[in-house]
Amino acid sequence: MAIPEHILKRFDKRSDADMQRMLELPSGPVRLILDTDTANEIDDQFALAWTLLSPGQLDIEGVTAEPFSFQHHRPKLLQAHRIMTSGGPSTAEETALVSAYRTWVEGLLSLGKNPADVNFVLPDEGMELSYQEILTIYGKLGLDPGGQVYRGSQGYLASPDEPLRTPAAEHIIERALAASNRPLYVAAIGCVTNIASALLIAPEITRNLVVLWTSGYPSSCHLSNAPSLNLVQDRLASQLLFECGVPHVYLPGFHVGAQLKISLPDMETWVRGKGAIGDYLYHLYTHNPIHAQRGIADYSWRTWIVWDIINIAWLLNPAWVPSDLRPSPVLDDG
Repeated sequence: MAIPEHILKRFDKRSDADMQRMLELPSGPVRLILDTDTANEIDDQFALAWTLLSPGQLDIEGVTAEPFSFQHHRPKLLQAHRIMTSGGPSTAEETALVSAYRTWVEGLLSLGKNPADVNFVLPDEGMELSYQEILTIYGKLGLDPGGQVYRGSQGYLASPDEPLRTPAAEHIIERALAASNRPLYVAAIGCVTNIASALLIAPEITRNLVVLWTSGYPSSCHLSNAPSLNLVQDRLASQLLFECGVPHVYLPGFHVGAQLKISLPDMETWVRGKGAIGDYLYHLYTHNPIHAQRGIADYSWRTWIVWDIINIAWLLNPAWVPSDLRPSPVLDDG
């Protein structure tokens, strides 16, 4: 669904010059809130650790927990399993479905697991797990999380007229409205429910707010964004972010963030043994929850994409992630 006009009218229309000013490449210490679905897999933990280990360049004004869930995959996963175990696909639609889920189904079956038994946490559970994981990362770094970490939404936006008031959304609003000659950056590395709710509750925050978000394909690519977890979980929030006019640094996951790969030898050489946080990140790599969920038994030869560190890389050194100014696209419901 498109964002209704009565919602969009609440947001200030910015001149091109003002938008260019807000989207100038960051320099010096950056005011930052990290908005994260930290327990989703393992890349958020790398991004959060890097953030907290960069105090001279990033002024951390909070870490907010996002909901997450892979539950939307369950119906199609089970349907693909039924088709594959009952004679195979008989239509083009079934063939496409099986093609998308074959590796997942076969991985589970190879481990003696029934796809129906895969546990998918619900969004409220995902948010709470993320909140607790944020605290864990603070602990591994020996840092005090007091006054820094905020619970976010327990679900997704149902209507742009019904923003979700949470400690996370309220904190984003408070910091965005704080008197400062520096913009507040909110780096989103999950779905954008907390940010969208903050925007809907207080549209005036766009005056001193820049949102960084990693998800989906480059806007010039015509492939479906359906595989992007960050984008599809809360489509309404995603659409609002592109349409409301908030200064937005869009960092595509596919083709761009997907280049950020690490391997088991990388982890053994550069991460394991580097303090409590290094050992914990190594443990996460060797106990990746997505491996169990997807039926991946042997990860030793695989690489893993740490998508979410792209946001932190851009903030610390924009030359690492070259960008340019373009008109914001409009997301459809596809």
